[in-house]
Amino acid sequence: MPRQILIIHGWSDSSASFRPLASFLSANGYQPKLLWLGDYISKDDDVGVPDVAKRMAEVIDAMIASRELEASFDMIVHSTGGLVARQWLTTRYRGMAEQCPVKRLVMLAPANYGSKLAAAGKSFLGRVIKGYDNWFESGRTMLDNLELASPFQWQLAQRDILIAPGGDAARYYGSDRLWPFVISGTHPYTSLLRQIVNENGADGAVRVCAANLNAHGVTIDFRERTPDRLFRVWPLRLECKVPLAVLPTRTHGSIIDPKRSSRGNREDIAESEPERQQLGQCLLAALACKDFDEYRAISENWEAISEATAERRNRVPPPERVDFFHQYMQMNSAVIDDHGYPVRDYFLEFFSGTSRAHDEANVYLHRKVLEDVKINTRDASLRNLYFDRTALFEGYFRLLPSGTPPTLFMSISAASPGDNVNYFESEKVGAQQQVALSLEGDRSQRWLQRNSTHFVQIIVPRMPRAKVFRLTNFAHL
Repeated sequence: MPRQILIIHGWSDSSASFRPLASFLSANGYQPKLLWLGDYISKDDDVGVPDVAKRMAEVIDAMIASRELEASFDMIVHSTGGLVARQWLTTRYRGMAEQCPVKRLVMLAPANYGSKLAAAGKSFLGRVIKGYDNWFESGRTMLDNLELASPFQWQLAQRDILIAPGGDAARYYGSDRLWPFVISGTHPYTSLLRQIVNENGADGAVRVCAANLNAHGVTIDFRERTPDRLFRVWPLRLECKVPLAVLPTRTHGSIIDPKRSSRGNREDIAESEPERQQLGQCLLAALACKDFDEYRAISENWEAISEATAERRNRVPPPERVDFFHQYMQMNSAVIDDHGYPVRDYFLEFFSGTSRAHDEANVYLHRKVLEDVKINTRDASLRNLYFDRTALFEGYFRLLPSGTPPTLFMSISAASPGDNVNYFESEKVGAQQQVALSLEGDRSQRWLQRNSTHFVQIIVPRMPRAKVFRLTNFAHL
């Protein structure tokens, strides 16, 4: 029997956008009285994701108490709604996820790990465009939460996906807990004005790798000298991979409209009838999932869909662009010193080996593979780096001389905090260290994953210079 469903929108949107989705569900067995459309403030500057999640908890609790809402229901979220749902889950049901009333959480293009557009939304132009009808407020606090590599996303990921050093082992997703599903498009916007915000590997607003809930974390501690302590991978809280379906013909707008019934979602995108039906089929499969064995099967089936989307780059005739079918990954770096102080002035560089040879390949790496770097506007110790993983394998590694292991190295150099202290070496200004981010071996052992976000905590040793402290024998005075 169909269950009740809550539908939650994203930043600068409203429930009105989800009438086509509600109509699609109604046509597939969900009576209108089972569907609830949420609305929340997202463009007032004093409201952030935690505020919305806290108020949502109060509304849901009251509706369950009054029996307007069943004690167990499903939820569909879009864009920023994914962050709202995760914040609600990890605060209202912290340490007691088995009591959460939501069983199936279907996330449509969720901004789980941020959006490049958030920083633009906080700009003067963004406030004019998005805040013209709201006293020129565009939701600064919420956009801070949404910005790439934001402190909020670091904290949230360490609550529900990753077990960082010193973290608890609570789980929120699993066979006896909530089942999340992620469906995302990878086609850019086609309308003239919206094309301004397009980037490859994204749906016009959210990157596939930022939507994918499956994240990875590591601590690189340059105080350590042994490899097993230098590079420590964070355990996952997940029981299995969260299903991810990457669809080739859907944008951020049309991902909520299975039938493309809204005029704004009838995009100029060539798609076959099976491709047009993919979104609805995935959505209904997630809502109909009956047990965790089926959940695992959906994860495998959707991975095949995502790989087929990536393979489209080999079937598109020239001169049509195919880069948006590439698979990307992003890295969120956070650098601190060994006292826990943030290091805000640093530089990350990537190359093929410790000798930094292979100039042609390394130039290609920084021009074609590393496509974007963003410094978080609230905390400069936090960075987001965006990599074309397809170009890494099909371009960069093929440029390396025969026999060169396909290993990616990273170096970090950090500016000294003052005249009395350096990083890495006490008497050498601008010193640096490097580490191998291995991509060799079995696929399951590779740390850098396609369509994924990687949280990299880097600890650098803070080295006071000799003049900071001295002892002088009294007899020599």
